[in-house]
Amino acid sequence: MADPWAVSLPPVDPVDPKEQVRRGYDAVSARYRGDDDVDEHYAEWETLLRQRVTPGGRVLDLGCGCGVPLARLLSVRYQVVGVDISPVQVGRARRLVPAASFVQGDMTEIDFEAGAFDAVVSLFALIHVPLAEQPAMLRRIAAWLRPGGWLLATVGERAWTGTEDDWLGGGATMYWSHADADSYRTWLDEAGFVIDVDRFVPEGEGGHRLLLAWLRSAAAGQPGERPKRRRRSEFATTLTEDRAMAAPAITGLSRPRAASGMAATL
Repeated sequence: MADPWAVSLPPVDPVDPKEQVRRGYDAVSARYRGDDDVDEHYAEWETLLRQRVTPGGRVLDLGCGCGVPLARLLSVRYQVVGVDISPVQVGRARRLVPAASFVQGDMTEIDFEAGAFDAVVSLFALIHVPLAEQPAMLRRIAAWLRPGGWLLATVGERAWTGTEDDWLGGGATMYWSHADADSYRTWLDEAGFVIDVDRFVPEGEGGHRLLLAWLRSAAAGQPGERPKRRRRSEFATTLTEDRAMAAPAITGLSRPRAASGMAATL
C-alpha cells in the first residue's frame, strides 16, 4: 500500500563540476597566486620549452589562471594566448601580463584553427576537467598543434576524483578529477604524441606527473621525426632580445572560434 503522506520530489540536478572550478578560482584567485609570485618549478619547466621552441613561436596556456608566473615567463619570448574558466583570473591576467592575450571560457568548448600553435602548456589545469572529457581534450590539443609541436602538462599520478569544501579558506568548493599516470601515457599516444620528459612532481603526501610530449606527423601511423632540441647557445639570449623577437608578432595570432554564447575577447 502506497504511503498517503509520501511526497514526490523533483530530481536534484548534480552540481556542475566546471561551475565548482569557476567559482572556486573566482573566490581564491589572490590567495592562490599573488601578483608577483615566483615558483622555481615553473621557471624550470619553462626552460624545457625554451630548449625546444624557437622564440616568437605561438604558445597556448590552458588553465592560465592569473597569468603568473607561467604566462608572464612565456610572454618574454613567445606569442601567448591564455584560456581560463574563471573571469576573475582572466581579469587579473590581462592586467598582470599585458604582452599576452587572454580568453575567458571552458577549454573543452573553445576552439582554435588546426596547427595554430607551436606549443600548448597546461599546468595543474587538466586535473580540473571531468575525467570522461580528458581523452577528447588531449585530441583537441593535438589538432591545435603543428606537427612536431610540444605539449607540457601536469596530470594525475594516481586516479582520484573528489572535492574539497572551503578550499584555501575561500568559502567555495573545488573539484578535481584525474586518472593514473599510465592512463595519460596511453591517451597521449592515442592522440599522436611521443613523450620526451616524464617526471614525478611531489606535493604533500602525493604528487602529480609532469609530461612533455611532441606531436607526431598528422598522417596516421607515421612516427615523424623527433624535433631537435636547441643548443644552449641558441636559447641563452637576453630578455630584451627575446621580447623584441616575440612581441611584434602577437597581433598576427589567429582569433579563436568561441563556442556558442562564449565571449572570446582577445
